[in-house]
Amino acid sequence: MKITLYATPEITAKPLIAEVILETKALLNIDRADVKPKGGEVVIDVPQDRYDEVTKAFEKRGARIIRLELPVIKDDDECVNCGACISVCPTGVISFKDDWSIEMDVSKCVQCGTCVTMCPHGALTLSE
Repeated sequence: MKITLYATPEITAKPLIAEVILETKALLNIDRADVKPKGGEVVIDVPQDRYDEVTKAFEKRGARIIRLELPVIKDDDECVNCGACISVCPTGVISFKDDWSIEMDVSKCVQCGTCVTMCPHGALTLSE
């Protein structure tokens, strides 16, 4: 299960992830991070059975957490199944089905947005 951690300037200098790992003993995998002194966001893969515990540990340290259930949304009316998104996805989320339509395994998505930028029809958007 993936979550997005939003860090404010007040907490970016703190070792939040290390503290949460030590407190919860949960194995966390950082899928993507964009953190600057003014704040940032980190996509973290969390074991499903530890979601509540990990989320509470981050929130008590001042981080805002959002569960990433559907990181990329495809507009089926706009998608022409050209496959441009397939070639740029760094984690293999998008592929062709046997009938050459697009399918997505959103459990692999790290919300990098590369597919959104590449889509010539604007059929993909990132969810918050």
